Amino acid sequence: MNVLVKLVVAFIISLVSSQIEAQENYNIKVTVEAADSNDGLMFFALYNEDVNFLNTTYKAMKSEIKNNQSTITFEDIPAGIYAVSIFHDENDNGKMDTNFFGIPKEDYGCSNNASGFMGPPKWENAKFELKTDKSITISL
Repeated sequence: MNVLVKLVVAFIISLVSSQIEAQENYNIKVTVEAADSNDGLMFFALYNEDVNFLNTTYKAMKSEIKNNQSTITFEDIPAGIYAVSIFHDENDNGKMDTNFFGIPKEDYGCSNNASGFMGPPKWENAKFELKTDKSITISL
């Protein structure tokens, strides 16, 4: 009887493990168009929570700019709700430059081409659902 219980427990653990491994992951391809120049780098940030939007990234990447556009792919991302933000670090100093009032001097954008009014874009306007591979285009 003890052997039978061990076999059943082992089978259940095996079944649960295979379900966890079967979780689908997807890719998010992000293309930025119409950059002012090919100078500097394009910074990409992927967010997975409303409360951390534009503050704490889930994943981040940067890319060179060629022909005034840049493309990256976030790979192996679990299904869920996400948003993307980008900025063009034209002077290549590793940060988004702002003026005295905190208004960005360098171009930026978000998924769904969301823009803010008297402030940064909102999660509600930038979010999207990931349930298959996705391509996003952000125009500057």
